[in-house]
Amino acid sequence: MKSLTLLSAIALIAWNSAFAQKLDPKKSELQWTGEKIGGQHTGTVQLKSGDLDLKKKMGQFEVDMQSIAVGDLEGDLKSRLTNHLRSEDFFNVDKHKTAKLKLTSLESSGKGTYNASGDLTIKGITKPVKFKMMEKGKSYEGEMTFDRTLYDIKYRSGSFIKNLGDKLIKDEVHLKFKLVPQNG
Repeated sequence: MKSLTLLSAIALIAWNSAFAQKLDPKKSELQWTGEKIGGQHTGTVQLKSGDLDLKKKMGQFEVDMQSIAVGDLEGDLKSRLTNHLRSEDFFNVDKHKTAKLKLTSLESSGKGTYNASGDLTIKGITKPVKFKMMEKGKSYEGEMTFDRTLYDIKYRSGSFIKNLGDKLIKDEVHLKFKLVPQNG
């Protein structure tokens, strides 16, 4: 009888672990794109920690904002833009070291695809976001767009400053992600 109880417990743990997964920050990828008049810049930011539970329709993710880096420039231009993104004009990473996303809803929209809603916190400000996510092998991929001005990032925003001309930076930031479980 004890053996049957133990086997049942092991099976339950194994079944639940198929749904509840810690994410691997080193294998996961977060790529951002910011657009301006006449072009765009791209780069990366690193996942600090995260977990995803498809059965419970829950997940939370923490991003290391100090890791934000520019990927489409080199040398002094890359360093200058990376430092500017880390400054008070943008993400103020000395004061706000992490950003967080907590899922509030995760609904299947077909085989391996999900409609997700969550609360995104940047610079201590939390706002709702929606995005799509899909299973790709053992990882989860998707894209999200958020309005940076909702998080008090107003530098060269046409919504707050008029007559910027070609100095305007668009308000939408695009984030493409690949989340990889630790056992993936």
